[in-house]
Amino acid sequence: MDQQTEQLNSAQEAMYEGKAKRVYRTEDAGVYRVAYKDDATAFNGQKRGTIVGKGVVNNQMSNLFFQLLETKGVHTHFVKELSERETLVRALTMLPIEVVVRNLAAGSMASRLDLEEGMKLAHPIVEFYYKRDDLGDPLVTTDHIEALGLATPSDITQVKQMALRVNEVLSDVLRTVDVILVDFKLEFGKTDEGEILLADEISPDTCRYWDANTNEKLDKDRFRRDLGGVENAYAEMMRRVREVASL
Repeated sequence: MDQQTEQLNSAQEAMYEGKAKRVYRTEDAGVYRVAYKDDATAFNGQKRGTIVGKGVVNNQMSNLFFQLLETKGVHTHFVKELSERETLVRALTMLPIEVVVRNLAAGSMASRLDLEEGMKLAHPIVEFYYKRDDLGDPLVTTDHIEALGLATPSDITQVKQMALRVNEVLSDVLRTVDVILVDFKLEFGKTDEGEILLADEISPDTCRYWDANTNEKLDKDRFRRDLGGVENAYAEMMRRVREVASL
């Protein structure tokens, strides 16, 4: 982080600080400034550490993907990249759900259903999780979401369609740089006018990326599982995404 950014952040209190990002107000009430951190967590905060350069990778990779998705008809919160770690985004009212799209069995799905990691699914699966850290972000059904008033049936339909479109676009482009998009998490929010936008980030923190030739993990699973080479994996994914962006 450059000195000017450090001074700016130290002089302004974040309106929100999460596990991986700080969010600041700006002079425009409809725009927030997001600063990405190098802090790393896993297993709902039970494991903590630092991945040097992670904030830079996650910020820049997310922005490249957001800009690509905008050209493919998926509207996002992205406004402008300010620096290697900071970005301006639309201010949204976030839906309290996480949307996970799975192409292969891995992570919690593999363990929950006793499936072999890497098993190809007949079609992409969309899962919903209730965003409650104190509950461990439990898996919920669309009936839960509607009954608890977390989102409307129309919201759920639109979010699922957008998530599958993101999967289609990113799977296709990553295939060109020998990366398998195993699964990923998305978050969405609403504008004051009620438009649903893709928000949060798309990065090695929120996606499982495997090398298509070796199945080497190029994401936060290297941190979760103590596989080593975490910083190198993030840097390699950034290199490949930049290659996609230059095509």
